Amino acid sequence: MDDAILIVSPAETFTVRGLEMKLNEMGVNTQYSDIDIKRLKAIREDISLVILYTDNISDEHMEALVYMKDFCLENNSMIIVVGTQVEYEYIKKHIPQGEILNFYERPLVMNKLLEEIEEFFNRKEEYSKRKSILIVDDDVAYMTMIFDWLKDTYKVNIANSGMQAITWLAKNNVDLILLDYEMPITSGPQVLEMIRSEPASAGIPVIFLTGKADKESVERVMRLKPQGYLLKSTKKEDIIASVDNFFATG
Repeated sequence: MDDAILIVSPAETFTVRGLEMKLNEMGVNTQYSDIDIKRLKAIREDISLVILYTDNISDEHMEALVYMKDFCLENNSMIIVVGTQVEYEYIKKHIPQGEILNFYERPLVMNKLLEEIEEFFNRKEEYSKRKSILIVDDDVAYMTMIFDWLKDTYKVNIANSGMQAITWLAKNNVDLILLDYEMPITSGPQVLEMIRSEPASAGIPVIFLTGKADKESVERVMRLKPQGYLLKSTKKEDIIASVDNFFATG
């Protein structure tokens, strides 16, 4: 199996070593790192899954958590969190829900985790055949909601800023971008301009997400010639139908 799993833990405990051994027996390559920014930056890029043990996690690990978040976003990796409920709530403040595959409370039931990992790799081949979508929005709650609506049908990635989206697109291709119109620092129109200035991304279809429904605002959006726009107030079933119809007729 070419894909690898990164196990991140404050220490390579007996449980961590046991998990590494079980995964190696399954034919999965593993790599270990403590929660240290320098060690994490040395990891290779073919990591499909990160297992994060959150023992005694605190603000001193924040830089490492932000790096893991960006790494997973840029490399289409997912995270499984193992820890206490309190630690998990802390993790969710720093890592978007869309990057978290599951949470396991300690003490860890190893067999359940191994079953999920096996299922994850079995699904990965089918998942790779799906149409891919990048959602770009600084409103993490809204972005996570749209992610949840689309994740069962599409390969969905997320970026919570325009520059994060541009960084992701430098390494990845996508079939559709759902782009927030109004964002701080780098607005949706500015992001669209950058996307279309790069040969590798110039042809990617873009549908704007906008919170304004007045005629002037809509005309301003459409002057940029996106493939369409969706109002943020649109109902779940209508957003799903709009995306389905785009791929059916595109």
